[in-house]
Amino acid sequence: MTKPKVLISDKMDPNAARIFQERGCDVDVITGETPEELAARIGEYDGLAIRSSTTVTPEILDAATNLKVIGRAGIGVDNVDIPYASGKGVVVMNTPFGNSITTAEHAIAMIMALARQIPAADARTQQGEWPKSAFMGVEVTGKTLGLIGAGNIGSIVASRALGLKMKVVAFDPFLTEDRAVEMGVEKVDLDTLLARADFITLHTPLTDQTRNILSRENLEKTKQGVRIVNCARGGLIDEAALKDLLESDHIAGAALDVFAQEPAKENPLFGTKNFICTPHLGASTTEAQVNVALQVAEQMADYLVNGGVTNALNMPSLSAEEAPKLKPYMSLAEKLGSLVGQLAHGNLDKISIEREGAAADLNGKPITGAVMAGLMKQYSDTVNMVNAPYLAKERGLDVREIRHDREGVYHTLLRVTVETSQGARSVAGTLFGSEAPRLVEIFGIGIEADLQGDMLYIVNEDAPGFIGRIGSLLGENGINIGNFNLGRRDGGGEAVVLLSVDQPIPQDIVQKACALEGVKVVTPLAF
Repeated sequence: MTKPKVLISDKMDPNAARIFQERGCDVDVITGETPEELAARIGEYDGLAIRSSTTVTPEILDAATNLKVIGRAGIGVDNVDIPYASGKGVVVMNTPFGNSITTAEHAIAMIMALARQIPAADARTQQGEWPKSAFMGVEVTGKTLGLIGAGNIGSIVASRALGLKMKVVAFDPFLTEDRAVEMGVEKVDLDTLLARADFITLHTPLTDQTRNILSRENLEKTKQGVRIVNCARGGLIDEAALKDLLESDHIAGAALDVFAQEPAKENPLFGTKNFICTPHLGASTTEAQVNVALQVAEQMADYLVNGGVTNALNMPSLSAEEAPKLKPYMSLAEKLGSLVGQLAHGNLDKISIEREGAAADLNGKPITGAVMAGLMKQYSDTVNMVNAPYLAKERGLDVREIRHDREGVYHTLLRVTVETSQGARSVAGTLFGSEAPRLVEIFGIGIEADLQGDMLYIVNEDAPGFIGRIGSLLGENGINIGNFNLGRRDGGGEAVVLLSVDQPIPQDIVQKACALEGVKVVTPLAF
């Protein structure tokens, strides 16, 4: 039997090559090649192990005729075209937890550096000054740390901060009260965190929902004299607003390890008073580099030799026999999860996935994974059916799988219910012709709709004239309606409209729709 062949194309701990060999793979270590050189070579390999230097483009993937798996030693996969890799049938893996402690410790180091102004004091002392009176620091003991993101890294930061005798408040949509108690932190909403925190540290991925989470508006809500740390992702903070508020002394200090544009060889923040920065060093320790190298080698070898899948970003855990039967159900499940995630407001506490009819006899784990992937994609751009259940568990979200033997109106039915701080929300769907996913109920109102592309969800009073008003508004603004789906509780009561449209609806049109007579809720959707 021919051994799988792996290429390590970036500098990596030598033990990674040893693990590949011990586990039955042939391995070559060839680093520093140009994209053209890599494309010419990659066709002979089954696996590609990379760090951040190699960029896996469509051109390289087109040349990778035998490639089965790409392993990224680290968490970020910005240098891999994952959708294109998926289309090529290439599994993409990362090692999301190998550098967690290292990144958390860097955040704590930044907090201490801000508190005592260490970089500035060091620079002036080494210039021959003795500026003792110029640097009056603050203690961290007794101060409140605001944690934005309470996942794996955030929870480690919380633990370290508690050891420093800080108080910790945390904002995370998936953090439950029980998990907060277990971590020793107080769960709060974002506005409360901004108002109370003496230090703020971010530990959340960059998504459409988290981009500029510390916007100018939110930065202005912070406590006078706050100090801000970001060792997560660039783009979470409005850098121009941060500069202005540092210069006005509203913010006492800021420390960034990441920037919106990297490498950040130029940035308006450079030279701003009370500003500290490092060149994306969060994962840069000897221990972390060893850990991620060993983990990626173990994961890739396990997949190539045994078929095991760990930390895959684009592949569910499915057997070859189950996949064809489960595929349409997983599509339905992901759409329902995405729908309820886009519409349910407030902190999530519990989620129930119910299967009845033909769906009750299927393997529920992939279906649950698909629901969670759809739900949590609102908050993370790397979530999928493999890692979504783990991320939910990490945040203490109570996930329940319920199987009903009964068969109702539909021969098969999936129902997704989330319980939030603002109450329970439920959606349900079925398969038409055993293949086509279709929504059949939303928040207790019967409605049939295909969840696809750009859509608009509207709750309005059931009264004459509304359909004409919304149709006119969209038509006057050049927005074409693909499908118009209606549902209502009772005549003259609350009605629901689901519109499919040909392009995303601009925010100003959403606001105009909100102002229409009888409208209660307007939410753009995307599938």
